[in-house]
Amino acid sequence: MLQALLEPLQYEFMQRSLVIAILVGLICAVVGSYLMVQRLALLGDAISHSVLPGLAIAFIVGANIFVGAFIAGVSSTMAIAWIRARSPIKEDAAMGIVFSAFFALGVTLITLIQKDNKIDLNHFLFGNILGVTRQEVLDTALISAFVLLVVVLLYKELLFYTFDPLGAQAAGLPVNLLNFGLMVLIALTIVASMKTVGVILVLALLITPGATAYLLVQRLHHVMLLGAGIGITASVSGMYLSYFYNVPSGPAIVLVVSGLFLLALLFSPTQGVFTYPAAKQGEPLLWRELKGLLRG
Repeated sequence: MLQALLEPLQYEFMQRSLVIAILVGLICAVVGSYLMVQRLALLGDAISHSVLPGLAIAFIVGANIFVGAFIAGVSSTMAIAWIRARSPIKEDAAMGIVFSAFFALGVTLITLIQKDNKIDLNHFLFGNILGVTRQEVLDTALISAFVLLVVVLLYKELLFYTFDPLGAQAAGLPVNLLNFGLMVLIALTIVASMKTVGVILVLALLITPGATAYLLVQRLHHVMLLGAGIGITASVSGMYLSYFYNVPSGPAIVLVVSGLFLLALLFSPTQGVFTYPAAKQGEPLLWRELKGLLRG
């Protein structure tokens, strides 16, 4: 067992991949907890898909593609806020419109780039964690340190704003600035995760670890800590599965974290399907779940 765990570590690319997997599992869970608690999972999806045109344009002009992706991600959140403020359209519809438009533009630009250049940008869609370089590991470490530092420094303010935006505004907190800052943190986290699981699968690491932890603990800082542990466990486990069974690393990580969520959903001590108090009264499980669905 120990030999199997140590075997991948003899390769430098696996060492780099595991380091970046741990960092991404950590910051995705911490930042994603805010999205999950605010019921804004679609926003994470919108930002993650919106970074594509930014990296494509940056490649065309010869700039840093991660900077381009970050600018596009922040621009998408500003576009969503502008549509919501200047029209009767609701936030979820604005997210859908912006996300689909940015994603379509990104795919179009990448297709045009690949016609004239022998370069594969498709790995940004699904991730290629085994191909990360030392510089990319360093960039991800710096982004992770910055994101975690901001969360620690603004934890109380973000906690107040997350659970009671009106109360935070009445208390004099700069809610618009807090909201924009949170969007910037999400955009940075997505940019840091592009190489790991890609823009299509990053939402799973943003939302699922926090959602899994929310089934087991209640307080936000507990959700963040437990979610970070779940995210790191899933990322490392997915890497080992990818190594030993020759499966794509990004999807392997997502499948592991989804499996952990399913276990929590079934066996959570207080909210699990099999541990729910009614389950101990002898009522058939299938019938109980059907009744719950019909009652809404």
